[in-house]
Amino acid sequence: MFEQLTAYQQHAQADGDAAVERTVRAHLAYLGSVRGKRPELDDYMRATQGCGTAGWSEEYILELAERARQALAGHGIGWNARTGEELHQLYGPITLDEAGERVGEEAAKVEPIVRELTGTTAPFTVKIEVVDVDDYWSFWVDGAGTAARLRFNKRTASFTETRLRSFAQHELLGHALQCSSFSQTGTTEDVPWVRTLTTYLPYQSLLEGLATVWPMFTTPDDERLMTYQRVTHYTHLVRAELHRAINAGHSVSECADHARARVPWMSAHEIGNLLSDRGTEPMLRSYLWSYPAGTDWFMNLAEQADAATIDTVLRTAYHHPLTPADLAELWPTGPAIGGDGAPITLRRPTTF
Repeated sequence: MFEQLTAYQQHAQADGDAAVERTVRAHLAYLGSVRGKRPELDDYMRATQGCGTAGWSEEYILELAERARQALAGHGIGWNARTGEELHQLYGPITLDEAGERVGEEAAKVEPIVRELTGTTAPFTVKIEVVDVDDYWSFWVDGAGTAARLRFNKRTASFTETRLRSFAQHELLGHALQCSSFSQTGTTEDVPWVRTLTTYLPYQSLLEGLATVWPMFTTPDDERLMTYQRVTHYTHLVRAELHRAINAGHSVSECADHARARVPWMSAHEIGNLLSDRGTEPMLRSYLWSYPAGTDWFMNLAEQADAATIDTVLRTAYHHPLTPADLAELWPTGPAIGGDGAPITLRRPTTF
């Protein structure tokens, strides 16, 4: 397999086929990691996700923390070890069965807005399954063409009213509809990209970033959902700090202290899982960087870009897959995907 991919890469380079070469390069980097290689994090991310791991400044992360604090305070919620549980109650707990029954209804409420913003006319169908899998994910979408499969993992999935609204936009109107739109383009046009996507290719910052941030464009008046967005943006960048730190050789205990200092409601179980995922597993070491990288870029797009730029990005994003370099071309004054650059500085929880 490795030799065959290498031959594909050489052919693509000789033909000047940048899209195929980029895809094969990502497959080679991932396969090399599976076979035991451990490239530096930034090199690995540039080969797979198509962006660097420069990180975000202390000042910027504290700014996001303050925005999240203010959003929480607006609901009477403090910043302490109980914040997670108080948020869960604020968002309105529901059962997994309820979530499975209602996710389609929630998506349908917003679907006309997403279609208007993106211009997509692609149809899509979704098959919903409830599974019991010993894995990190709570839910997962995959599929082919216009048919998607949405799986709920009952070992890890937990839902609230607010999370369901976010989830419906993320998984159905983000991933399912977006990939169906790509399929529609691929059946009506001669396209340059390889029409099989996976989590370690350089389109994930687009796919996960926009899916996460859709509520900023569709339902900005939903106060609880906007609070969810603020907290999610901040915690994704904290996870990015931990991603960089554990791969730079900092100890698990140092990283755990930093996690608790930044997010005092983050549990030891969650911290352990996120460090293991980002530090040792080849696919997740690549894929999980796309969440902070993409979320930060699209949050900034929603709040800082002009209407014409937003329109261009959203319509292009539902026509064909975009790499970080493609996104930067569409919004040249936007932030660097993966951060503008910051040293790794770990904190310790404050004790009184």
